[in-house]
Amino acid sequence: MTYPVQIPIGPAHLPVHLLCEVLAYALGFRLYTYLRARTPDAISEGYRQWLFVAAATGALLGSRALGLLEHPDLLLHPPGGWLYYFTNKTIVGGFLGGLVAVELTKKYLRIRVSSGDLLVFPLLLGLIIGRVGCHLSGLQDGTFGRATALPWAIDFGDGIRRHPTNLYEIGFLALLGGALWLAARRRPLPDGRRFELFLSAYLLFRLLVEFVKPTAGLPGLGLTAIQLACGAGLGYYGWLWARRGRRLPLAAAEVS
Repeated sequence: MTYPVQIPIGPAHLPVHLLCEVLAYALGFRLYTYLRARTPDAISEGYRQWLFVAAATGALLGSRALGLLEHPDLLLHPPGGWLYYFTNKTIVGGFLGGLVAVELTKKYLRIRVSSGDLLVFPLLLGLIIGRVGCHLSGLQDGTFGRATALPWAIDFGDGIRRHPTNLYEIGFLALLGGALWLAARRRPLPDGRRFELFLSAYLLFRLLVEFVKPTAGLPGLGLTAIQLACGAGLGYYGWLWARRGRRLPLAAAEVS
């Protein structure tokens, strides 16, 4: 296979990455509407729209901010000029920015039920399709791994065999989706638990996979901005679960 993969259309070529990105959004949204039509929704249509606006806004800002912090040395001298500040993005920043915005909006609207469980499988589908596009883009996408001598390493066109980190992520997402589906079939998960398990597992994966990517750690820290953000997200969920665990004995004592 020759990277980057492009689809010839007459005299022009369609980048596969662009096609996969469009398909990720379209099929992910289609799966969401399918699941929502078959699942009782405790959130009103008006409130649901506000949560979508909050999620989109938070995801946009978080994705851009973390994408810029990933390479702080380029902030003062951006490659390609000022457009660099609007094109750099990362999925982890989008998830965390969207999470913060949605939780703040739910607090303001006094919504106490989960708004993310229905999104888990559409997000998994969209991420898998999107990462297929990232892989087929080769070096242009910038999400490849470090050089390695492992037998499954891939040469993306520059003569260097690297970790196919996008394929690692695709495999992880498929396993995660299967595990969440099987867990829900064995017994219904508590409200909000599916999204918590999905996002915490994804953050843990990204924290670990960053070690085989060529992105340099921040000065004095040794970890990348994405790893620090993943650590913050995992810390939040650890605090949330610890607080929830402390409440259960108290509730049991009150009942008895």
